[in-house]
Amino acid sequence: MSPESPVPPETLGSAASPILIAIVGSTGTGKSELSLDLAERLIERGQPTEIVNADAMQLYRGMDIGTAKLTLAERRGIPHHLLDVLEVTAEATVSNYQTDARAAVAEIIARGAVPILVGGSGLYVSSVVFDFRFPGTEPELRARLEAELIDVGPGLMYTRLQAVDPQAAQRIGPRNGRRLVRALEIVELTGAPHLAALPDEPVYWRPSILLGLRTPREELTPRLDARVERMWTTGIVDEARCLLADGIEDGVTASRAIGYAQALGQVHGTLSQADAIETTQQLTRRYARRQVSWFKRYAHTHWIESDAADRADDALAHVDRGVLTAQHPATAP
Repeated sequence: MSPESPVPPETLGSAASPILIAIVGSTGTGKSELSLDLAERLIERGQPTEIVNADAMQLYRGMDIGTAKLTLAERRGIPHHLLDVLEVTAEATVSNYQTDARAAVAEIIARGAVPILVGGSGLYVSSVVFDFRFPGTEPELRARLEAELIDVGPGLMYTRLQAVDPQAAQRIGPRNGRRLVRALEIVELTGAPHLAALPDEPVYWRPSILLGLRTPREELTPRLDARVERMWTTGIVDEARCLLADGIEDGVTASRAIGYAQALGQVHGTLSQADAIETTQQLTRRYARRQVSWFKRYAHTHWIESDAADRADDALAHVDRGVLTAQHPATAP
C-alpha cells in the first residue's frame, strides 16, 4: 500500500514542518521492527531518520533479554537514542525522561532528520507527545512529607496514598519512599491524582503522527507466553545474576521489572523456574492489557494490524498523508 502522491522527502524534516512520528502498542506487537522498516523506507527516499526509545526498562544498561532490546547489529545502522543510559541502581522517572526525550527529538529535527518515538510505556510516550506538564514542588510541604517518611516509614505512606490515589499507589508500590512522597505532594498541591490519566483534551507538544500496532488478544496471548519462555531459554536468569553485581536489587525500578524480579527470585531460590516463568507470563499478559487500554485513548492514532504483510508500506502511507493532517499543538482537540 503506497501513496499515490508521496510527500516530498524534504517536507518531513524541514524546519517548516518538524513532524514527530510515534509508534505505540502493547508489548509483543512488533513496534521495534516496524520502526526500523519505516525508517529504512524514509531513508531510501533521502530522508534521514532516527529512533528514540520510549520503553522505560530499555533505558537500563544490561537489561537486554527481558526487554527485547535491539542489539547494535539489529539496529540496521539507524541511530537510536535513550537506550542503555541508566545504571540499574538509578530510578527512571517520567519527568527526567520527558526532558531527555524532548531534547533528543529537538536535536534530531535540528539535523534535518525525522524522529520516530517507539515504545510501549504509555506514560513515557504521553509525556513526549502531549503537552504534559508536571506539577512543581513546595519546599515546606516536601520537607514535612519527607519527615513523616522518616518517622512512619514507607508502609504507612503507601497506605495513605492508597486512600487518595490507588492507581498511583499500585504503580509505585510500598517500598519506594521518595516516589510515595512525591505522589502525596502532588495530591496535596493539586487536589488531583498523581498522573492517573491523560487530560480529557490532550494538547500536542509538536506536530505528530501516531501509528499504533494491534494484535487480537487470542493471537497475542500465546505469542507473549512464548516470548517469556524464550527469555528463559536465552539466558535471562544468567543476565539477572550478572546484574546482582551491578546492584540491581538496590534499584527500586529495575529490580521490579517484569521478568527480572522473577529471574532474581529463581537466582535466590525463592521461585522455581516453572513458577518464575508462569508468574512472568501472567504479569506480561496483564501489562499488555493495560497498554491496550492506555493507547486506546489516543484519539488520532492510525491503527495497523501487526501481522499485516504490508504494514510498513501502510505506515509510510499514513506518514505521507499525515504530514498534511498531523495533530498540531494549535489544532489538537
